[in-house]
Amino acid sequence: MENIKRILNNFNELVMFKHSIFALPFIFIAMIVSSVEVNGSAWFGFKLLILGVLAAVSARNFAMGFNRYMDRDIDALNPRTINRPNVDGRVTPIQMLVFVILNALAFIVVAYFVNDLAFYLSIPILFVIGSYSYFKRFSYLAHIILGVSLGLAPIAGVVAISETITLWSVLLSIGVMFWVAGFDLLYSLQDIEVDKKLGLHSIPSKFGAKKTMLISKVFHLCTVLFWFLFAITSSSGIFAYIAVIVAAVMLTYEHILVNRDFTKIDKAFFTVNGYLGIVFFFLILIDSF
Repeated sequence: MENIKRILNNFNELVMFKHSIFALPFIFIAMIVSSVEVNGSAWFGFKLLILGVLAAVSARNFAMGFNRYMDRDIDALNPRTINRPNVDGRVTPIQMLVFVILNALAFIVVAYFVNDLAFYLSIPILFVIGSYSYFKRFSYLAHIILGVSLGLAPIAGVVAISETITLWSVLLSIGVMFWVAGFDLLYSLQDIEVDKKLGLHSIPSKFGAKKTMLISKVFHLCTVLFWFLFAITSSSGIFAYIAVIVAAVMLTYEHILVNRDFTKIDKAFFTVNGYLGIVFFFLILIDSF
């Protein structure tokens, strides 16, 4: 029993399961809004609830597992990541590959049980979310690719309910893309010197901390704009607009934290953004009644 617990803890640390909080709320936001449009009710049933969770978790496990597998040589040279399970031997390369393959298969199988469009899109989605691991080796646009990966969440949510891709879901997804790319820029400030030393491509290593923080602010302004457009095009009520306003306030607070003290990056990255997704979700849920 202890051995199983230790293995589970190692894999939990490998994929940082707690970070699922970034994508999950926006999958269910899209599912709620779409369900209201299609069925007149926010509740889409236990089947899609379970399948939605399984799809989100397996897709993220695949992406993070593949990233850790590909980055094990880089992580071994970074003081911040040298104690990760993919580096210190707690999870072997073979174990990571098996984990990645199993989660990819699980995602495809779950998509099959959702609907035909979800199934047809499952492999392209895996390709997109897996490609992030390569981009930092040749392009500083890796932050955008990470944003695109999580930005697929709302589109996946609306596909699950209506088997279509709506305008509002695209706008919501673009907002998520800029949101994730923006806070990833702040998080990447920690690795400027390591990226330069290892020849890795990132916006902080290419443009410096000051310009990176400015770009992050621009990205988050775009986030608020696209989420506002989402509220308009989805014919949402007052609570959707309140959700956008609250998100804007929280993003502003995030930048204040980082501007004051770089040691607050973890707080800005994990705490503020985690609560942002949760608050946005509950306000949209309230709006749907």
